[in-house]
Amino acid sequence: MSFSTDDFAKALEQHDYQFQRGQVVRGKVAGYDSDGAYIDIGGKSAAFLPIEEASLKRVTNLPEFLPEGEEREYLIIREQNDDGQVTLSLRQFEIKQAWTRLQALQEDQQTTQARVSGINKGGVTAEVQGIRGFIPRSHLVERDNLEALIGKALNVAVLEVDPDRRRLVLSQRMASQAVSLSQLTIGQLIEGKVVSMKPFGVFVEFDGTTGLLHINQISKNYIADLNQVFEIGQPIKALIIDLDAVKRRISLSTKVLENYPGEMLEKLPEVMAEAETRAEKARKAIDERGVE
Repeated sequence: MSFSTDDFAKALEQHDYQFQRGQVVRGKVAGYDSDGAYIDIGGKSAAFLPIEEASLKRVTNLPEFLPEGEEREYLIIREQNDDGQVTLSLRQFEIKQAWTRLQALQEDQQTTQARVSGINKGGVTAEVQGIRGFIPRSHLVERDNLEALIGKALNVAVLEVDPDRRRLVLSQRMASQAVSLSQLTIGQLIEGKVVSMKPFGVFVEFDGTTGLLHINQISKNYIADLNQVFEIGQPIKALIIDLDAVKRRISLSTKVLENYPGEMLEKLPEVMAEAETRAEKARKAIDERGVE
């Protein structure tokens, strides 16, 4: 039996390629016109790539950006028309890949670079791998002058990533804390300032990160009211007694610096002034029996 060229053409016409919107296909650049490029993806008709869908960046010279014969993957953004031609996008394929990478960054608790593009009432907007994200003011290291951040590249961690809702929330503070955690050790004396107070303790900011000084770790004596001991912005020295890299938690203690129970409540300035000397003694005690 012979199989002629006409038979082959008829077989192609009868074949149902089932190209669907959202499908990733591999194709080779076959030609150009003023509005885009034709891509051979193995269908009855060459697919079309509009020039505005060629990249996340603006493309002015498509043949130079995408040479004839180059093969790569594309995303189908419009199903076949009456001529059997589908519409492709490299831009949206790159966006799809970027969302996948951002999800992996969140799962692996890795950081990435984001460039601040604007400000709003709640914080700043930033571009990450072509995706527009949001950094809440509370998750910025420098929060007082947001205008000064525009155009700057920040190291950020991924707080929330939702491709379906196109929602990306980032944190510079978490990224900074992740870096700081790797440089910290248990028994290290830190110097910072009180940034907030809760019924269970005070949060101390130092070197771009934040640690918790729990109410039970302030003094060996009972404390009824934290406001009688500390105030927001107050300088403080404390010893790191625990580090949790997974939860990004730093636990601090000042009671280990006391020479007797209640000294932090009676002579806080004196304890702080002698913190370096007392810290060495406290480290030895921690090594011998741990933290109570």
